[in-house]
Amino acid sequence: MGIAAADRTAVAETYTSKPVKLVVPYAPGGPNDLVARILAQKLAEGLGGSFFVENTAGAGGTIATGQAANAAADGTTILVANQDLIVQPIIKAKVPYDPFKSFTPVSLAVSAPEMIVVHPSLQVKDLKGLVALLKANPGKYSYASPGYGTTPHLACVWLFNLENGIDVTHVPFQGAAPAVQSVLAGQTPVFHNVLPAVAPHIRAGTMRALAVASSNRTPYFPDVPTIGEAGYPGHEVGFWMGVFVPAGTPKDLVDVLNKQVARIMTLPDVKERMATIGFDPTLSTSDELIDHMKVETDKWSKVVRQANIKID
Repeated sequence: MGIAAADRTAVAETYTSKPVKLVVPYAPGGPNDLVARILAQKLAEGLGGSFFVENTAGAGGTIATGQAANAAADGTTILVANQDLIVQPIIKAKVPYDPFKSFTPVSLAVSAPEMIVVHPSLQVKDLKGLVALLKANPGKYSYASPGYGTTPHLACVWLFNLENGIDVTHVPFQGAAPAVQSVLAGQTPVFHNVLPAVAPHIRAGTMRALAVASSNRTPYFPDVPTIGEAGYPGHEVGFWMGVFVPAGTPKDLVDVLNKQVARIMTLPDVKERMATIGFDPTLSTSDELIDHMKVETDKWSKVVRQANIKID
């Protein structure tokens, strides 16, 4: 149930009367865009005023993220970012922001595990079997990713190349959608990607799930083992999305947003929508999000350094 008009006005006065832009560093239609549009609608209902989404795709999200970093720190710019926020500075020589200095984290919003799947034509039933097949056939097989330097790409480098010394070909695509189509066609039969991207195809039998890359099994596919249960403990990889504002934004505005994100992501209709997609509402304090970013940065920095992955 929405907040009464008088209450909305009272809360709005503690935030801002100006239009508020939610920056999405990707094209419309993706997961960041979907979550941002839900947030914009519910923020307007809870705080009053105007909240709108602005999509600016390109350069792995760094263009829009850099613009958000340089926006006025007055509450009128909110960045809805995923793990690319910290991965891009690791793999690129220069980006127009510092993930820890340019922003004040507000809260995590959603998360989802990644899944390791294969085309049904591959005669493997589990992850150990896939590793054995790839090892026995160096250079024969390939895996798809939504782009060079994305976390699905880095996850495969970590598991296949660094951990097991496997010669397997990486085929990067411009986004998850074309990568999914390539896997469905059997052209790149191995895939490591976020659960919402593969869930419909696992249910349809057009992809076979071998493991969920998380410490716990997912309730969406309770029969699929965790990556640890499949024989590779410590290889947890997940998708996460958070809300950020430019550094220097007043603490009272950050606190209002944190409370609003917590309210929104626990609304029954929002939880139902997220479950349909395969996302889990995942809330945090600002400090908890910073700690999460540090852990992610350490993890991916090691992979990038060991594999010598760089984009100039």
